[in-house]
Amino acid sequence: MARQAGVSRSWLYTQPAIRAEIERLRERRSPLPDRPVPERQRISDASLRSRLAEANARARDLQAENQRLRTALAEALGSNRDLTHQRGDRDTPARQETSRTIRPCSQGPSTTLSATQNTRSKA
Repeated sequence: MARQAGVSRSWLYTQPAIRAEIERLRERRSPLPDRPVPERQRISDASLRSRLAEANARARDLQAENQRLRTALAEALGSNRDLTHQRGDRDTPARQETSRTIRPCSQGPSTTLSATQNTRSKA
């Protein structure tokens, strides 16, 4: 309809009278009857069970792979830490002194705590 009139569809909907007519015609149109899915297109119970078994097997495989990767990462990080300690590397920056203000839940005065976090002592 819009193409035949040489206008855009969005313009049609901005016109109150035309929009009302479009909505009236839509309401008048009868909905399509519910047609059952043909037997050859329906999914069978056997097919559903097969797909579920495949999904479960895939989930097990992914869990096993995830565990292998976690173990490999832990071993690599441990080896890296051991090598760093053996070489005596001091490449990691020392942690800065941090000051935290702790305020209790009650209306009491605030308390300031200072904590020094040095993981390695300087020799």
